[in-house]
Amino acid sequence: MDFPKLKSIIEGLLFLSGEEGLSVKQIAEITEQPTDMITDALNEMKKSCEQEHRGIQIVQIAGSYKLATLPDHAPYFERLAYSPSRSSLSQAALETLSIVAYRQPITRVEIEEIRGVKAERAIHTLTNKGLIEEVGRAEAIGRPILYGTTKSFLDYFGLANIKDLPEPSQFEADVDSLEEETQMLFDKLDGKQLTIDDVN
Repeated sequence: MDFPKLKSIIEGLLFLSGEEGLSVKQIAEITEQPTDMITDALNEMKKSCEQEHRGIQIVQIAGSYKLATLPDHAPYFERLAYSPSRSSLSQAALETLSIVAYRQPITRVEIEEIRGVKAERAIHTLTNKGLIEEVGRAEAIGRPILYGTTKSFLDYFGLANIKDLPEPSQFEADVDSLEEETQMLFDKLDGKQLTIDDVN
């Protein structure tokens, strides 16, 4: 495999891995390339991001590499998060919230397996709005983050605890069950839209 292609693949892998990131060993196993070549590629990619003044950077935290935004750009990300035009939750975020509510604690990968699409953005939105939070780490490879609902979630829906959520008639490990659970959560909204003001 040529070096430019390897770097391109690594960038895609880091994007897909999200906040959990990947270790050099994991990337080497996936790409079937030696670890020293992966390390060289990562170092070169880090330098390129800096030299080209890219809006993302490659960081290493606790042995894992991940894509991250630049701290200097934080004020702009806050404006995006609190933009009036983005204050209500999207359908994707509501579906993700429903999955977390009924299946917590749950990892990002498990959410994506249920929905069939990436959930990183929805999770980020829900975390920023204080509706879900990190509740621990799963006992699995890479120790992925587990998510659960927050007190703000309970307060907004008027629930004493998570057991007060509407009970599905029957839990099934398939999409039909998810759709039923999602609809019940939507019904609980009573025609309201979740906004930042609602949960602050």
